[in-house]
Amino acid sequence: MQPNENLKITLRHHVIFWLIYFLLNTLRWGNYFDNYEYSFKTTLLGFPIHMVLCYLNIFVLMPKFVFKRKYFLYVFFLILSLISMVFIKFNLTYFLISTNIWPEGPAVIHDVTFSYSIDMMIGELYVITFVTAIKVTMDWLQEQKRVTALEKTQLETELLFLRSQISPHFFFNTLNNIYSLAIEKSDKTPKLILRLSELMRYLLYETKSKRQSLEKEIICIENYLDLEQIRYGELLKTETTISGDIMDKKIAPILLLSFIENAFKHGANMTNGDVKIDIDFKIVENFLYFTISNPLPETPNKSESIENSSGIGLKNVKKRLELGYKPEEYSLDIQSTNKLFVVKLKIKV
Repeated sequence: MQPNENLKITLRHHVIFWLIYFLLNTLRWGNYFDNYEYSFKTTLLGFPIHMVLCYLNIFVLMPKFVFKRKYFLYVFFLILSLISMVFIKFNLTYFLISTNIWPEGPAVIHDVTFSYSIDMMIGELYVITFVTAIKVTMDWLQEQKRVTALEKTQLETELLFLRSQISPHFFFNTLNNIYSLAIEKSDKTPKLILRLSELMRYLLYETKSKRQSLEKEIICIENYLDLEQIRYGELLKTETTISGDIMDKKIAPILLLSFIENAFKHGANMTNGDVKIDIDFKIVENFLYFTISNPLPETPNKSESIENSSGIGLKNVKKRLELGYKPEEYSLDIQSTNKLFVVKLKIKV
C-alpha cells in the first residue's frame, strides 16, 4: 500500500459528501419554508452551481493562482465566478421554479438586486470555504504522512548503513588475529575460528531487527572477549559483572559491541604489558546501566583523539543512538583521564 493511499479522496467520497450535504440542505430549507417540495427543487437547482464553484476553486483557481502566489488574480477570478453564479442562479430560479427568486429575503423581488447578489455570494462562499477546508486538510494529512514515511525510510536506511559498517570492521580485526596465530602455528587457531563462526552467524542472521535480545547481545560480547583472550593470553584481564534481570530486555543490535571494540582498539592494542578491562551490566527497572573502562596508552597519538579516531569509532555509536532512540531514552557519558578511559551508557531496554 502506498503511504497516502488510505487518505486518498475517491469518487465514492465525493458522492457520499454531496448526498449528505444535499439531504441536510433540503431538510433545513424545507423546515424553514414548511415546503419540502420547494426546498427540494431549489436545492436540486443550486447544488450543480455549488459543485462547479467548489471544484473550480480547489482544482483550477487555487493551483493556478494561490499556489503560485498570484493572490490578486485569484480574488479577481473568484469574484468573477461568484458574480456569474448570481446571474445563472437567478435565471434558473426565475424560469424553472418561481418568479419570487428570494423567498427567504426581506421582500418579494423579481429582479437581481444588490442585497440579493451579496446574500447569494456569501452563501456560495460558505460552501466553497467548507469544501476547500476539507481539501486542504486532506492534502496536509497526505503530505505529513508522506514526509513521515520518507523520514522513516531515511532513518532505516541510515541505521542499516551504520550497522553494516560494524561487521566488516570487526571481521577485519579478527581475521588479522587468526592470520597472526596461523603464522605462529598456534593451537589457539581452531578455537578462534570456531568463535568467529559463532559471531558471524549472529551478525549475519540475528541483527536485522531494530531491537535484539539483550541476553544474546551479552553472549555476542562474551564470544568477542573470548576471541581477544585467545589472542592476548595472560596479558589480558577482563572482568564482566551482570546484575539485575536481563531476560526479556531489548537493545539495538551490536550497539554495545562497538564500545568493546573501542576499548581494545585504543586500550589493549596500544598498551604494552598487562591490560585490565572492566565491563558492567546493571539493569534497573527498564534501563540498562552499561559501563566499560580500559587503560589508556602512556604515549597517546596526539594527532588522533579516541573519540574522533578512524574506523567505526564512537561517532558511529552516537549517531546510532540519535537515530534509534528518543533523547529521554538514553544518556551517554564519556570520561578520559591520564590513565583510564570510561564509557557510561544509560539506555532503555
